[in-house]
Amino acid sequence: MRAVTAVAGAVFLSLGLASAPVQAGNPVFPGWYADPEAAVFDNTYWIFPTTSAAYEDQTVFDAFSSKDLVNWTKHPGVLTNAAVPWAKKAMWAPAVVENKGKYYFFFGANDIQSDEEFGGIGVAVADKPEGPYRDLIGKPLVGKFHNGAQPIDQFVFKDDDGTWYMIYGGWKHANIVKLKDDFTAVVPMADGTLFKEITPAPEYVEGSLMFKRNGKYYYMWSEGGWTGPDYAVAYAIGDAPTGPFKRIGKILQQDDKIARGAGHHSVIHTPDDSWYIVYHRRPLGDNTRDHRVTSIEHMTFDAQGHILPVKITHEGVKAHPLP
Repeated sequence: MRAVTAVAGAVFLSLGLASAPVQAGNPVFPGWYADPEAAVFDNTYWIFPTTSAAYEDQTVFDAFSSKDLVNWTKHPGVLTNAAVPWAKKAMWAPAVVENKGKYYFFFGANDIQSDEEFGGIGVAVADKPEGPYRDLIGKPLVGKFHNGAQPIDQFVFKDDDGTWYMIYGGWKHANIVKLKDDFTAVVPMADGTLFKEITPAPEYVEGSLMFKRNGKYYYMWSEGGWTGPDYAVAYAIGDAPTGPFKRIGKILQQDDKIARGAGHHSVIHTPDDSWYIVYHRRPLGDNTRDHRVTSIEHMTFDAQGHILPVKITHEGVKAHPLP
């Protein structure tokens, strides 16, 4: 496989030349990709995006890996619907985690509109981040509407006590569930609740994400219309993963001079305490529904722990090799 490097929007094959760029450029790799899930496994950066296409064609996931955030290697077809017989279309919004030496790939499938349809959030497993992944339980992990939340856009979060949670939901509702340690089922929380609604604000639409910093839980999400100029990322802060959360405001949105519709993101936190936001956006002058690209910017905090507004750029981020 060949690594590809994006420089100020142009794409070049990385041949290891002395003049190789040290700044990524946005988008960071070529192709129509959205809903990027970012992770670090074995001192390597990974991005697992949605293949941005018509729903009937969203049946294949590619992955991308990098040692420095600049040079990216494509791993095609790490998960396809051939490995998930119940998934027929609209496979999107991955969440990928490592647990006990295995890699687990959570995804939405079939875009169900009611409990009468079959689909929802599935999970696949592999021995390596690049797969190949295979269906874990032969059915959706969450396949029904609970508290009004469409079962899509899941994020999987491990708390400091070792508890695994999944936060998910569309249609302006979000739930948190506790996962069984092997990810084969949802299990009750301490109070017996299986599906606890934690919708952080009336503006919430989709794309949940959670991380912990200095003892506080940061809940991030996308709001606005996913095809429109108001698509953006906002966040709230709480004292527990189950909330309650106080909305702080938007930190990522479009720039009419750079790109439109910036949203549905993930976050990278490096060992040296650098933070990056990985997100999709739409090229200026291109109104095709599924033409979305993946980009990366720095994310910073003020002295009070608030996330500062992110400036979207063509230049992207500088090389940042992991130790």
